[in-house]
Amino acid sequence: MELIKPGTNFDFVGIRYYAVIVSTILNLAVVLFLIARGGPNYGVDFSGGTVMQVKFKTPPSVSDVRGALASAEFGDVTIQDFGAAGEFLIRLPMTGEETAKAAVQITDSLSSKFGQGQVEVLRVESVGPRVGSDLRRKAILAVCFSTMMMASYIWLRFQWRFGVGAAVALVHDVLITLGALVVMHYEIDLTIVAALLTVVGYSVHDTVIVSDRIRENMRKSRRESMAQIINSSINETLSRTILTSGTALLVTLALYFLGGSVINGFAFALVIGFITGTYSSIFIASPIVLAFERAPAGRGKR
Repeated sequence: MELIKPGTNFDFVGIRYYAVIVSTILNLAVVLFLIARGGPNYGVDFSGGTVMQVKFKTPPSVSDVRGALASAEFGDVTIQDFGAAGEFLIRLPMTGEETAKAAVQITDSLSSKFGQGQVEVLRVESVGPRVGSDLRRKAILAVCFSTMMMASYIWLRFQWRFGVGAAVALVHDVLITLGALVVMHYEIDLTIVAALLTVVGYSVHDTVIVSDRIRENMRKSRRESMAQIINSSINETLSRTILTSGTALLVTLALYFLGGSVINGFAFALVIGFITGTYSSIFIASPIVLAFERAPAGRGKR
């Protein structure tokens, strides 16, 4: 199936400066936004604390649940809808021995408010602050190392400038996805880290396709300028890019709208990551390859 007719020549390279300016502004905005607010919202996995999942026979509102727990004075308690109607997540800033006592207090407070037998505790999970900090450090290292390894792979398979372009594109994709998650008030937990690693893999896969065609056309069209080669290579792979990205987006959109709140953040990260990954392969990685072509070293010798 071919969506783009052979011979089509959209001028992607001609608008690269606008794309780079917009992307730079967005990335700087994300960095400044994260610095200003002291980082993203970490989930219990990374910040430590306790999560209780409770289920009501008759679904109350969040404000009713919050009101029922107000007298217990647990401190900074977060309550959110979770899964099916009547299910809520209650996050408490405590761990260890306090957890069991707090779980009993919460159950008693909710039962006295909504009636005996109306509340069921489905699960209680607790992560200590030291474990959460260790998991957060390892998650950041996982994303950084995966980005470096992917860039190194592109470097070794093609040329060093392709590796630089891929690395910048991957950082761009992770930052944009992270910024979108923070703006939409999603918490960063292990599930989101898995989504970010998936985005890194998808983005580099799309970059490999475009880079492979650029390298192939460099060998066949030695008289054409690098800008023409890159532009024709992007146009030649555009049909495949649209089909691949489109089918991946359909699946992730289905997960986002139909998968429930359990994987809502994961699906949202994939949707944003797949869109920005496709964009960066065309407007970030390729222009960087072209920028180094104009360096005194000229065309690569590999």
